[in-house]
Amino acid sequence: MTDLMYSEEEEALRAAVRDLLADHCDAAGVLARVESDTPYDPELWKALADGMGLAGLLVPESSGGQGATHREVAVVLEELGRAVAPVPYLTSAVVATEALLAIPPADDLLGELASGRRIGALAVALNVAPGAAYQLVRHENGALHGELTGIADAAVADVLLVPADDGGLYAVEADAVTVSPQVSLDLTRPVATVLLEGVAGRLLGDAEPAVRRGLRAGAGLLASEQLGLADWCLTEMVRHLNDRKQFNRPVGGFQALKHRLAQLWLEVVNTRAAARNAADTLATGSTDADVAVAVAQAYAAPVAVHAAEEAVQLHGGIGMTWEHPVHLYLKRAKADSIAYGTAGGHREALAELVDLRAP
Repeated sequence: MTDLMYSEEEEALRAAVRDLLADHCDAAGVLARVESDTPYDPELWKALADGMGLAGLLVPESSGGQGATHREVAVVLEELGRAVAPVPYLTSAVVATEALLAIPPADDLLGELASGRRIGALAVALNVAPGAAYQLVRHENGALHGELTGIADAAVADVLLVPADDGGLYAVEADAVTVSPQVSLDLTRPVATVLLEGVAGRLLGDAEPAVRRGLRAGAGLLASEQLGLADWCLTEMVRHLNDRKQFNRPVGGFQALKHRLAQLWLEVVNTRAAARNAADTLATGSTDADVAVAVAQAYAAPVAVHAAEEAVQLHGGIGMTWEHPVHLYLKRAKADSIAYGTAGGHREALAELVDLRAP
């Protein structure tokens, strides 16, 4: 029987990451960043990647990483979700890294991403599900041509992993392409258009298995980010409703609000089980990984949105202001709900996997 409880090491990792985020990623700081032209926090990324070695958790020690598993990465993402941290952890340390791990032999690039010295981004739109079609660029006369849209964290990437129509995955230096910001709902994880006009790329290997592996890990571990986000919303609501008084009693004492909080607590607990299971199956290479990922995403996305919507509403007037950070959580939850496939898309994939197709 798989033990989905957090180990002592995982709890210690959580405490260390939470302490770091408390010092470097307060709500006021995140709000100030998203109002500027540079939403990303390079100092926080350096502390996470270089100081704590978290960018290399999935990379074997022989390739310069930490040799950990998806379970540890899930804990990190829970805490990053709780802080809506503006760092490219999911896109570089998970999706791009997993894509490279599917390509033998390991490229030097893997060690560079593991150390955090360079940031990578898989040049596939953020909304693409693990089994869905994705855009390709044209490979012609040794150069790459085309336009890719909806690429998350492209603006901060040093290298892009670009799938081409010849079946190859190419490493392209970010300064060789034109990256244009797109309007993003989630200001803490912007998306961009990437234009390639006859740029050179280094062939890494076959694109299909690399892209599929990267997207599956992204979808499975995104559930942990959604869990952290929902848990923060619930915790903040309980704190706020206990502090705020009406008719000389805490607002949280009203029965109708207790019911809403209890319902959300159940949803968060169930999300934790689904997210932990997805991380565990990815970590162990289980044959149930595809099913676990589909279940986690089908469940976690609506819960995160529900939690954020409740947080906005139950904070009353202040929840509708820009100064309160809850709007960042709602925007992240909404953007996450279509990242790496929608909940509906994952339910359809799950039906196929367990042979419960609609008549």
